[in-house]
Formats: sequence, C-alpha cells, structure tokens
Amino acid sequence: MTEARGPAGPGGAAHARYAPGTPCWVSLMVHGLTATQDFYRELFGWEFQPGPEQLGPYVRALLDGREVAGIGQLPPDRHLPVAWTPYLASDDVDSTAETVRLCGGTIGVGPLDAADAGRLAIGSDPAGAVFGVWQAAAHLGTDVTGVPGTPAWNELLTFETAGVTKFYETVFGYEREAVVSPDFDYVTLHLAGRPVAGIHGVGNALPRDRGPHWMTYFEVADTDAALTLVTGLGGRVLAPAHDSAHGRVATVADPEGARFALIQGPR
Repeated sequence: MTEARGPAGPGGAAHARYAPGTPCWVSLMVHGLTATQDFYRELFGWEFQPGPEQLGPYVRALLDGREVAGIGQLPPDRHLPVAWTPYLASDDVDSTAETVRLCGGTIGVGPLDAADAGRLAIGSDPAGAVFGVWQAAAHLGTDVTGVPGTPAWNELLTFETAGVTKFYETVFGYEREAVVSPDFDYVTLHLAGRPVAGIHGVGNALPRDRGPHWMTYFEVADTDAALTLVTGLGGRVLAPAHDSAHGRVATVADPEGARFALIQGPR
C-alpha cells in the first residue's frame, strides 16, 4: 500500500465533496446485521444509525457523530460473498456505469437512488472485482479520516495490474505510478497528483475462494491490540501484524468472513 492520508488534527480530517474517482465510502453486506454491528462497535468504537430505507435493512456507522461506513443485510436467498466494498465518487453515476460496461466491466446493481442521500451503482471490473459508484447528494460519503476507526486506504488485489489498471484509468481518469520491480507488481492510482488507491497484482497468491477483490484498510491506534480484539470477538487473523514503510499492518476477517486490513501509522 501507499500513504493516502493528508494532515489531520486530533479530531481527524473532515471532508467536503469528493473529487470523481476518489474512494468516498465503504459498505459491507452481511447475513447477521445485529451481530456484525456488535463486532465493529467493539473493534472500532462505532455507533449506528438506520437508513436509508431504500437499501433495505441498512445502518450507517458513526464515529463521534460523523459517518464513516455502512453495513447492510443480505436477503436470505442471496448467497453473495460477504465483503467490504469501496465506493468511488462520480458526478454522473449513469454515465460512469455506461463507461464501465463499454470498458468490459459489468453493472450488477443500479444505477438507483438512495432517497435524498445520492445515487449509486455496484459493478465489477473485467477481472471480477466488485466496487461501488456513488453520486453524492445529501450524503457526501465518509465524513472523517485520519483517526482510529476510519478507512485509511483501498487496494485492489488482482491477478496482474496491466490490463485492469487500464480499465480504472479509462473509467475514472486516474494517473498511474508503477513500482519498478521484477518481483512486485504494484500500481498506485493518482488524481491531481495525489495517491488515492492501489492495485496489487499477486498472481496465484489470490485466495481461491475469493478471486480479485478490493481490500479496505482501517486505521487503528495499536495493530497488535486490535488483533487480540478481533480474535476475541470471533474474527480471524489472515496475515499477522508486520511493519511496513507505512505502518504496522495486518489482515483479518470478521465473524462472517469479510476481509479487511488494519494499519497503525508510523510513530
């Protein structure tokens, strides 16, 4: 991964409207909404508010009264992967959805209105990784970053970066910065010179039960302490904590199997 956060004060950085292409929200669809709220409440200190009703049973996670993520309930007959999904900002979700289709991706949900909050679509890139598109109205997206319990970075894990990077460049207007290394296939996506997301080609190291997918990193005050909490709350550690250039990182899964990463910034 790479550094995604700008300077933030003790209360974190509050956001105005997100530029098109910027990851602006993360959402999780699960089978047990109440149990999942309990897990993330204990892990990140989130509180929850319901809505919007158009999305079915759905809650917004708040940290100190500011929205950071969403969690919804899957219909009982839908056997979809339980996964965190990043939403990328758009000024025109209908136009973006059409571009996704033209570039070899698919749109599985929408575009549709979410009350007065905004308009959304959920699609997948040509390799099958699922992402959302969000056109903001009343709801701009994640309201605070840079403090524990908030999304810090989004990274696509896929087979190889070359083809899929072209897709995201065309649809969202990213500029790419590739890592020049024969044994590390990584591209950082930039908007207006600022890193906003990453693409990591891992080849056969992709989980067989998952395929290409986006991974959300959540900031924590202490990665090792958070891992103890995760396992105590019924989650699993998928990759133990290790130090990186960007902080101490670990990969985990919640009790329903949704994968995400934890990062404690450098001290």
